[in-house]
Amino acid sequence: MPASYPNITKSNELWQRSLGLIPAGTQTLAKGPGQWTEGVAPKYLKKGKGARVWDVDGNEYVDLIMGVGPISLGYAYPAVDAAIRAQLEDGITFSLMHPLEVEVAELLREVVPGAENVRFSKTGCDATSAAVRLARAFTKRDKVLCCGYHGWHDWYISVTDRSAGIPESTKELVFTFKYNDLQSLEDALDDSVACVILEPTVFEAPRPGFLDGVRALCDKVGALLVFDEMWTGFRLALGGAQQRYGVRADLACFSKAVANGMPVSALTGRADVMKLCEKDVFFFTTFGGEALSLAATKATIEELRSKDVPAFLAKQGAKLREGYAALAKEAGLEASTKCFGYDARTIITFADDRSSPLAMKTYVQQEMLARGVLWGGFHNLSFSHSDAEVAQVLGAYKEVLPLLAEALADKSVEKRLRGKLLEPVFRKTDNFHLKPRRA
Repeated sequence: MPASYPNITKSNELWQRSLGLIPAGTQTLAKGPGQWTEGVAPKYLKKGKGARVWDVDGNEYVDLIMGVGPISLGYAYPAVDAAIRAQLEDGITFSLMHPLEVEVAELLREVVPGAENVRFSKTGCDATSAAVRLARAFTKRDKVLCCGYHGWHDWYISVTDRSAGIPESTKELVFTFKYNDLQSLEDALDDSVACVILEPTVFEAPRPGFLDGVRALCDKVGALLVFDEMWTGFRLALGGAQQRYGVRADLACFSKAVANGMPVSALTGRADVMKLCEKDVFFFTTFGGEALSLAATKATIEELRSKDVPAFLAKQGAKLREGYAALAKEAGLEASTKCFGYDARTIITFADDRSSPLAMKTYVQQEMLARGVLWGGFHNLSFSHSDAEVAQVLGAYKEVLPLLAEALADKSVEKRLRGKLLEPVFRKTDNFHLKPRRA
């Protein structure tokens, strides 16, 4: 396919208008310009249909980001949009509760293991923060051990290097442990810990016995186990990681894929823990029962279930993962770049002595954009990613990977960049804020 770097004039004009007006220029860090190739990547999208998007300058792309997770079925998906329009005729937010609160809670109880009780909110970090508060109330303990990304609220972001404005007393109550390393958890876990919260898998698969081991260690000291299923819920399996791996969490948090782009989150779990929300723990929001999002949730889950969407995502994702591996080998890059993860969501990694991983990723993104693929280093698929989209993506890789091989061979990766290097979201991503070993 002919490479053609997109004209992004209108994107840049909008960006200039945002400067000095919107801090960081973006509401979502992963969508901001630091994660996209300056001078090549569009900054603003205008519309989407199926698995494709169009930027404000009219350029069309196959989207491998899908709203950073929420678009599980596809943009402008007919069944979901019809449900939203039908509800819109009756209203959005009401002065009393709406029947959809009951109907969607019942649906979640059917499909999510252990969802004895259900509460709704708007964002993923609403749900994870409520889970932590519930665990502290239930166990009458304060400390939290976490593994993964859990949102912007104080209790979690205090363990990162973006923790300005958070009291030291909060930072002293939350610690991290290493994924797939039961010893690092056991070293930190004692009877002062209220809960262990983790993403059951991100891209690295859990080693045999790891999640079962986490469950057993929590039971041993009386801490609750919380699964953050923002990425695994409704993609890894309809019932998420609990269904896929057969390990029951005490509380499980969902958002993203559950409503195909509408803002909603759900906290599910044991009735004896969740009942504290009745009087002891305050977790209420004006928009928790907002009806458009609940109508979208109901329609999305019904589509995911009736069409076995997780199986489709795995099938299409496997084509990309296996195709990428074959093309990397063909280009002589099998040692320099890999594609791995669970098939519905895989990541591309880079490692080569002749260039930095970030420079390699920036160059690949630049060239994928020139071939009509909105690429951020991973494959996040939807039900609308047909064989045609998979073929276009693999066709782009077939052209781009040999270019990367050439650039590595003559050590010119950074010289070929048309803009600045991509930025990491967090400067520290592993082995930080670990709880001191027990005596």
